[in-house]
Amino acid sequence: MHLKYLFFTLLVMGTSLHADYTLKQGHRTPSKIDEMPKNSVADMQKIPQDPSFYASQIKPFSKTQQEAFDKKFNQKYFRPWHAQNLEIPKKDLGWEVNFVSKKPIFRADRTIIPSSVYKQWINNANYSQLDSKKYTAITLKHTNVKALPTDDAFYRDPKKPGEGFPFDYNQNSSLHMNVPLYVSHFSKDKQWAFVRASYSFGWVRTADLALVNASFMQTFENGKYAMVIKDNLRLYDGNTALSIVKLGTIFPLSHDGKHYLTAKRNAKGQASVEQVKVSDNTIIAKKPLPFTPSNVAMLAKEFFGEPYGWGGSYECRDCSATTRDFLGAFGIFIRRNSSKQAQDGKSVPIQGLPKTLKKQAIIKKADPFRSLLYVPGHIVLYLGEYKGEPVVMHTYWGVRKNDGTKLITGRTIITSTEPGKERSDVREGSKLINTLKSIILF
Repeated sequence: MHLKYLFFTLLVMGTSLHADYTLKQGHRTPSKIDEMPKNSVADMQKIPQDPSFYASQIKPFSKTQQEAFDKKFNQKYFRPWHAQNLEIPKKDLGWEVNFVSKKPIFRADRTIIPSSVYKQWINNANYSQLDSKKYTAITLKHTNVKALPTDDAFYRDPKKPGEGFPFDYNQNSSLHMNVPLYVSHFSKDKQWAFVRASYSFGWVRTADLALVNASFMQTFENGKYAMVIKDNLRLYDGNTALSIVKLGTIFPLSHDGKHYLTAKRNAKGQASVEQVKVSDNTIIAKKPLPFTPSNVAMLAKEFFGEPYGWGGSYECRDCSATTRDFLGAFGIFIRRNSSKQAQDGKSVPIQGLPKTLKKQAIIKKADPFRSLLYVPGHIVLYLGEYKGEPVVMHTYWGVRKNDGTKLITGRTIITSTEPGKERSDVREGSKLINTLKSIILF
């Protein structure tokens, strides 16, 4: 199918060939995620909440070691442009069809979504055409990755603890702008593309991407990259805001070293290169950022307090998005979810150790600001120790209580490995320290 036909209904009209793209300070648009409960635990008053308190405990990387990490990061980041096929294991495909078909799914208002609706989603997914296009593309803006080609949310029974809003199972992930993509095929209505990025896969709005050719890829994959180190910036075309730009977004450097590069879609639905100016040189830095006490503290502060955004929803992060974007600035590539991230570094098992020995093992073996602690379903960044206790920063939904519900913290916080230990209603067996399975070293 001719690209012009595929994209003509999606074009951004009135774009100047000499657009004045500028990256500026900005803010995240408030949403209903900001209305969720944000309870506190005693750790948040008793333990220092400024990441700089712990930064002196870091063990710096050697320059050679950090450059080696960053080289691997770049290779993995741009891998979708060099893939010959979709490169997704068969076992990872099709879960969303089983999810909506095997058990009831619900809307946020607790009404059941009828089979006629989800069958329409599945039909639109056009899975008979899987891996038939083999196009290369790039994201034009910060965008969501959906499990099925629809913006509709679906939940398990919202009446049950841990289900319902904000746990939308159609929210697979989010992608920053400038992310290289491999395009498998398109939905029947042409509004969605099934894509693979370096760290996630699923359905992305075709309006949020453009196809790339060999010339574009050569210009963009030039070996010189910068990464945004301040969160919630905005990219402008003149006075028009194009996209939120989250910390962790990558911009290639221009040959003159004075501008950054981004993509815009031309009249044929293909990507062309646009230069970007920055309003403040402190909001972006050449990658990898040196792993110094001042840099780790500065970066960690950008995440602190951000609301919990399941799957990157509502322009926020969940636990694994926080760890991914933090480590990425220092050249360490990790994938999308906690279980994959646990395989991306060297795993040191601590499961089954008594509580005291487990804490001692963490302090002895984990490296502050560059080690993760993993429990199935959750991952945290180790910051260091305070008064003999390991301290972590994590985007934490909440503490499990004896009745199965959670005391919702709903944001990125700094705690011990026993958040909520002062409460009699917290389930002992569900405490983080008792469930932690491994230390992940980088």
